[in-house]
Amino acid sequence: MADELDVDAMLARFRDRAAAVRERPLPPVAGPERQRFVEQAQLDFQDFAMIGDAQWSFADGILTLTIDLRPPPDGG
Repeated sequence: MADELDVDAMLARFRDRAAAVRERPLPPVAGPERQRFVEQAQLDFQDFAMIGDAQWSFADGILTLTIDLRPPPDGG
């Protein structure tokens, strides 16, 4: 399995998905349905972007994704 897994390509697909969510047009809905769509899009973007930014390692058959959630040192 590890020989067939291209982790960098997988992470690139997650970055692509995050970008697609950002560019997704709003459907012609209003009210609570629109708000639910917007909230779900925000969660989808967050999830895809976090995984897309992960660093990875593979040891002893275990793939580990590391996501640094600390704020940047410059506070930005």
